[in-house]
Amino acid sequence: MANNVTSSPEQNGILKFYNDLGIPIPWWGAVAIVAVALLVIIVCLILICKFCCCKKGRDGGGGGKRCGCCCRRRAKGMSRKATVNTKDVQALGKAYKEKVQPDLEELNLNMEDNEGASSANTSVEYLGKLHYSLDYNFQTTELSVGVLECSDVRAMDSGGTSDPFIRVYLTPDDKRRFETKVQEKTLNPVFEETFVFKIPYTDLTAKTLVFKLYDFDRFSSSDHIGQVKVTLGSIDFGSSIDRWNDIDPPDSEADKDTSLGDVCFSLRYVPTSGKLTVIILEAKGLRKMDVTGLSDPYVKMSLFMGAKRVKKKKTSVKRKTLNPYYNESFSFDVKFEEIEKVTLVVTVVDYDLVGASDPIGQVSVGCRSTGNSLKHWSEMLTNPRRPIAMWHSLKPIPEPKK
Repeated sequence: MANNVTSSPEQNGILKFYNDLGIPIPWWGAVAIVAVALLVIIVCLILICKFCCCKKGRDGGGGGKRCGCCCRRRAKGMSRKATVNTKDVQALGKAYKEKVQPDLEELNLNMEDNEGASSANTSVEYLGKLHYSLDYNFQTTELSVGVLECSDVRAMDSGGTSDPFIRVYLTPDDKRRFETKVQEKTLNPVFEETFVFKIPYTDLTAKTLVFKLYDFDRFSSSDHIGQVKVTLGSIDFGSSIDRWNDIDPPDSEADKDTSLGDVCFSLRYVPTSGKLTVIILEAKGLRKMDVTGLSDPYVKMSLFMGAKRVKKKKTSVKRKTLNPYYNESFSFDVKFEEIEKVTLVVTVVDYDLVGASDPIGQVSVGCRSTGNSLKHWSEMLTNPRRPIAMWHSLKPIPEPKK
């Protein structure tokens, strides 16, 4: 019995087309040919779309759509890179660069301007005036030096102001040095501080009293503005002295001879854990201690509770350099109730393989300190858990008390 199968009009048209060509083909064969042709067309369209979209993505076209299937991995990688903003990185780097040093082009321009100004005006630049007082007690053999105020100090900062402080000492051969507190952003600082030197009158007349005015700088060594020197042999100490003196330019060569160098370190205190962290960063311009004109410096830290040393630590030795870089961290346990009683003494020492090592200079920081040392310590306490870095000028090692 024959099967009666009906065909659609499209199938009849395909069968008629092949019959006219003299090619006998059943109706289901015609359907298979059409399906294969449609599949080939669809595959070709997909390949064309993939090629065009990926090419546009490689060329950096921002306006066209991308193929999610073929470029998903590439787009994922690009999104990770986009999380870092290049402009923010550049702005951060520029900000730190300004803190470290000015641009070389600006520095050269300023030097040319200064040279032109100095050649045009041969007179000495006015640096301001210093008001001080002197009083000698013949019974106690003590010289009281009052640093009262300054007026019209030279502006050293870009904002047209300065952060002045004064160092006071006797010369020659006197290792005692005092510093006033830093007066921020002013050209007319008022200090009203008194320092006492224990010295016999027979030795006093051979001394020179030196006031050195500096502009405080947190991120580098302080700038020397000027100085006032008083020959004590010419002073009549029968009565108290109250004077205003012009501030003279600094004597650069003399500064180099008497300077011991500078050391930079950071302080960080966490009150909850009682942890004091000291990071010795670097030192520069250290005094030459070896016959080769160099030194082998290391830094020693001593923590004192009152007059008793409770802990000491030291850095590694840097060979044959006057500008060592350390970046070494140390921790001390200091309870919050003891923080006002401790003193940290930072000493730069020249290492000697044979014999005792020679100390170059030191800095003491704590609540009993003065000048920059006190400022550094107070800022550490004001900003808990935050490292506070500062440059300090080294001072001579005090003579042991007899």
